Amino acid sequence: MTLKQRSFWLLLVGMLFGLAISIGSGVFAQKGQPEETLPWDDARLLAEVLERVRQEYVEPVEDSVLIESAVRGMVKDLDPHSQFLNSEEYDEVRISTSGNYSGVGLEVHMDEGKVQVVAAIEGTPAEKAGLRSGDIIVAIDDIQLDEANFDQAVNRMRGEPGSKVKLTVERENEAEPINFLVTRNNVQVKSVRSELLEDDYGYLRITHFSETTWKDTRKAVQKMRRSSPGQLQGVVLDLRNNPGGVLEAAVDVSDGFLDTGMIVSAIGRVPDANFSHRASKGDILDGAKMVVLVNGGSASSSEIVAGALRDNDRAMIAGEQTFGKGSVQTVMPLSDGRAIKLTTSRYYTPSGISIHGEGIVPDVLIQEDPTRDLLSGITAHQTDEGAALLQGDTQLRKALELLKDGRFLQSRVD
Repeated sequence: MTLKQRSFWLLLVGMLFGLAISIGSGVFAQKGQPEETLPWDDARLLAEVLERVRQEYVEPVEDSVLIESAVRGMVKDLDPHSQFLNSEEYDEVRISTSGNYSGVGLEVHMDEGKVQVVAAIEGTPAEKAGLRSGDIIVAIDDIQLDEANFDQAVNRMRGEPGSKVKLTVERENEAEPINFLVTRNNVQVKSVRSELLEDDYGYLRITHFSETTWKDTRKAVQKMRRSSPGQLQGVVLDLRNNPGGVLEAAVDVSDGFLDTGMIVSAIGRVPDANFSHRASKGDILDGAKMVVLVNGGSASSSEIVAGALRDNDRAMIAGEQTFGKGSVQTVMPLSDGRAIKLTTSRYYTPSGISIHGEGIVPDVLIQEDPTRDLLSGITAHQTDEGAALLQGDTQLRKALELLKDGRFLQSRVD
């Protein structure tokens, strides 16, 4: 080994060991008890592998690329939702919760080595092209996807408005992969839409949870109440294909329909990861009946809302079993505009149940018509959008029937 190689190796091991001691000392100071630091042998193993790749890989690789790859792999192997974010990816996370971006509008995650569509955000190019929850993206622009390049999948779907991207997906009950040529466009982070289905019965659709969702929800309810000929009797809250988003927004929306009770609690390893949220007085619907529509694309924050409203006997859940993402991710800024999105807690519904990997089973099971384009009527700008919404949407039509049923409260399944 040359002097230069030895210096690099010693510097890297020293850096890793020093960082481990620093972190361990910080934990000791915080908790008042010793914490294991990174073992010397493990630090040496990482340094040895990095040095081997650096010196003997068939093509030269920059040190910074090797280090980032090591960090990215370390975080990714924890669970499907933890992720290292470079500066561009971190910017995208911030944009998705508060602004606009240009892309196709898909929420995806890695499941057993496959890139699975959690949901196509309503009104986006992906939704209009026909992509569905449960689709498996196997290639983007003929580049095969796997665990090794999942982190680049989202970037490949982003691009200038008007540019095209080819998505190849595998779909249940389809013998051959399906190709979608999707034209990228500006994705509006507008998460709330509303309409009257019939006199005195409203429809509230939340597509995802962003920083503006609660404000937009209040405005939507006010609009429905003004439009209703009489007092608003009931509302269908549609969370189908809602992949989640900002946890605080889900808490605020839940609180908006409750006067009292637990909304959600979470347990993690550090103090900040342990929390609980309770409702404050003030139901913006003044007790009007609610049915929450969910399906397999309802995940994370949408499951928090559904769980809170059901467990507090505020709403009936109808539709299909939800996705089952019961963990909380915290975005932690790092140096040079980078960050890690790390799973820090598991959350629990008010009844104390973790839905992680299980989902929420509806009180009333209503299968979706597979030939129906979910909520296509709401974007059609027809004269009577309430009727357009109900036409052909079996789940929504039955949810409205539940609202109008006088036995509503007695029909809940405990």
